[in-house]
Amino acid sequence: MSWLMDWIPNVVELADEFPIGFWQTLQMLLIPGAVAFLFGLVFGVTLVVTRKGGIMENRIIFFLLDKVVNLFRSIPFVILMMLLVNVTRFLVHTTIGVPGALPALIIGTIPFFSRQIESALAEVDPGVIEASQAMGLSPFQIITRVYLRESIPGMARAVTITLISLVGLTAIAGAIGAGGLGDMAIRYGYQRGMSDVTYVVVVIILLMITCIQTIGDQIVKKTTH
Repeated sequence: MSWLMDWIPNVVELADEFPIGFWQTLQMLLIPGAVAFLFGLVFGVTLVVTRKGGIMENRIIFFLLDKVVNLFRSIPFVILMMLLVNVTRFLVHTTIGVPGALPALIIGTIPFFSRQIESALAEVDPGVIEASQAMGLSPFQIITRVYLRESIPGMARAVTITLISLVGLTAIAGAIGAGGLGDMAIRYGYQRGMSDVTYVVVVIILLMITCIQTIGDQIVKKTTH
């Protein structure tokens, strides 16, 4: 352990806090990711099927949903967290820690993922959709058997991109009291000058992103036909 004390002394002293920070980051990644997947999938499908020329064309629903998604996508995440302070306090009775970050992470991720899903579904060959309609499939059957099945590689890419983006948002959330690896990098690495803590946090985050990207690439490879 002597060489560790020479190279990363602060990391050794704070060794007990790294598992806690990693677990907090994982919570802020998986919980909003799961919720955003469910809502983003519904919103993305709705945007595709209700647009002009869609199988369930509805200009009112498309207009309203499109504008709401654009609105929340345009708000920087730090400002969004401040705007949602009262909502967060009402929902989880706190504005700090992992619970205090979840509402903003969820609301900030859903519009982004919705657009990713919309783009993935839009890549489905229109000829396949027309053939499905000619065969008498209902809109629900076309959504489940054609749109979702044919766009699995695109949705896998969307999930990968969204999770990687969400890792960055957890670091921002950590900067304003949510905990996690981002909080450690700022609280110890920046504010107290413990640069070795920052370096180790960066390495851990890079490993997380690499794992997400690798898994996503493998899913895309296996589902592309």
